[in-house]
Amino acid sequence: MPDALDATPYDALLLLSFGGPEGPDDVVPFLENVTRGRGIPKERLKEVGKHYFRFGGVSPINGQNRALLKALREDFDGHGLDLPVYWGNRNWAPYLTDTLREMAADGRRRILVLATSAYASYSGCRQYRENIAEALAALESEGLELPKVDKLRHYFNHPGFVEPMIDGVLRSLADLPEEVRDGAHLAFSTHSIPTAAADTSGPVEAHGEGGAYVEEHLEVARLIADAVRERTGVDHPWRLVYQSRSGAPHIPWLEPDICDHLEERHAAGVPAVVMAPIGFVSDHMEVLYDLDTEAVAKAGELGLPVRRSATVGDDPRFVAAVRELVLERAAAERGQGITPCVLGTLGASHNVCPVGCCPSRAPRPAAAGADSPYA
Repeated sequence: MPDALDATPYDALLLLSFGGPEGPDDVVPFLENVTRGRGIPKERLKEVGKHYFRFGGVSPINGQNRALLKALREDFDGHGLDLPVYWGNRNWAPYLTDTLREMAADGRRRILVLATSAYASYSGCRQYRENIAEALAALESEGLELPKVDKLRHYFNHPGFVEPMIDGVLRSLADLPEEVRDGAHLAFSTHSIPTAAADTSGPVEAHGEGGAYVEEHLEVARLIADAVRERTGVDHPWRLVYQSRSGAPHIPWLEPDICDHLEERHAAGVPAVVMAPIGFVSDHMEVLYDLDTEAVAKAGELGLPVRRSATVGDDPRFVAAVRELVLERAAAERGQGITPCVLGTLGASHNVCPVGCCPSRAPRPAAAGADSPYA
């Protein structure tokens, strides 16, 4: 990393996330934002929203982003990094367009974006870039001077992201009854996406079965499983599994589903399972409902002991990793030779998303990439 905490040419960091409702009255309008253009009836959205209503209509994601925002500001200040941090969402307040408008009014001209998604995929990367382009177009229509916006690289294999998850799995194993602990299997869980989207995730050269999305998750799973073996002396079998499927039944999505996997493991005589949600930065609704509620209930029906390990959230190591990623990208922009901080064999992800990376079904302008209309 650079010796000095110099973020130039950047003058602000934007924490960009999905957003979520903060009360019962917000649930349907939030889901309307998420599903806009798909023609889903309001009654169907109320049914989909049962996950949120079960928790008082409040998604924890906004609170978790507030905690991360506070931690980033404190870390930057404590290390002498003079870089203001803002927050904007795709689907709920504070909305991205409003935040970029505020940043422009504050005179921010070179903005670096941290998306709360660590992996390559359309929904986890390019869609955020499309959201940025839409927001910039709105500001342009208002006659505002547009800032230049870049996005931090995918951080799935940064030690500050991986090491907190290693510790989470170790804690979950230690929490299992001693008689089943050594025989426990590890289920590394992430969001299922259509196989067609997975196959085209990442740069063009990564396109193929599973694409970069599956490859990157498998790398993280291996890193965690290897570290657990080294620290405990026990080789726990593991598998990458999926959750939160939401598409039409006739469209192929990544499998196996976590609940199906628990049934299969139980039938095979496995004594316990640790579920590790490696695809998620924080314990938001899809973790609380799909794992802590549905998967735990399925395990209870089976009589299968399970534990769910923690996401990174605002762990100080992840917060420090964001600082390191900012300084790394800033130094690269200044033309300085920097060795990216990564674990495993895949190396560091690209700083600038290339043309053809994580394409959408209907091409739309995307900022912060090689094909950006806002260079």
